[in-house]
Amino acid sequence: MEKGTFFVTLKQLCEEFNLEVIYEGCELSKRKVISTELNRPGLPITGFFEYFQPERLQILGRVEYTYLKNMTSEQRLDVFTKIAAQDVPAIIITRGQEVIPEIVEGAKTNNIPVFRTEEQSSKFMAAVISYLSVALAPRITRHGVLVEVYGEGLLILGESGVGKSETAIELVKRGHRLVADDAVEIKRVSDKTLVGTSPEIIRHFIELRGIGIVDVRRIFGMGSIKETEKIDLVVNLEVWKQDKQYDRLGLVTEYTDILGLQVPCLNIPVRPGRNLAVVLEVAAMNNRQKKLGYNPAEELNNRLLKKMEEDAGLEE
Repeated sequence: MEKGTFFVTLKQLCEEFNLEVIYEGCELSKRKVISTELNRPGLPITGFFEYFQPERLQILGRVEYTYLKNMTSEQRLDVFTKIAAQDVPAIIITRGQEVIPEIVEGAKTNNIPVFRTEEQSSKFMAAVISYLSVALAPRITRHGVLVEVYGEGLLILGESGVGKSETAIELVKRGHRLVADDAVEIKRVSDKTLVGTSPEIIRHFIELRGIGIVDVRRIFGMGSIKETEKIDLVVNLEVWKQDKQYDRLGLVTEYTDILGLQVPCLNIPVRPGRNLAVVLEVAAMNNRQKKLGYNPAEELNNRLLKKMEEDAGLEE
């Protein structure tokens, strides 16, 4: 089995889904699952192994069992010996079905673990795929702060000392929630979704210059923190530059690339007297409004164009 960058051990999988170990075969804490996809080996059971994906967990449901019971003992043993020879991560029997001896005997030829679950095949597979999609997702770590504001995940970026943590603590005081400070681990869990979290060692802590390290959970309570949050908007904080032209209408949405996904992005200038917490609250609500199909900048532009057309008509 080729090694992936990220993996889940069979021991973790067993604990997460309460799997019954029928045959351990090897040390479960060392055997890795590297693919988010699962396989129901219907065609391999009939002897067709072309395009077989050996890195996938093999799921045996009612359909596979019905076919297996129509085979002879020798045929079943031959099939699972061949499946085991592919060095699959594990074989999982669903619906609590009785264990066919040839499945285990075949698995033993290459020390392939065999598990059983009481769950239905489709529900079990959906749960496992969801779990693996997060656990094995491509990821990066960005220097910044992640907060949840009105249900929107705001990733606040900027140079060191620009005020990211101070803005985050003000947002927490206003009833919003901190996800990560300083280092944000970002995972691409689907083709449309990025999820951010904090490294466990610094989770719930925030650094405020002049004060030091603050435990947000203990000072502001459990309602002030969140373990993970999707990233809906990236906010770049930068020191106000007098000669730079900043967007004052918002007609054109800018995007930034994170792990191949385009995320809406705002550049917010920082200067004394600006209440950044309020600005970011409005940014979060405005972004949510845009996702629901209403863009105030476009609405204002349409009104101006309509007014100009009416004035032009009166002049004629």
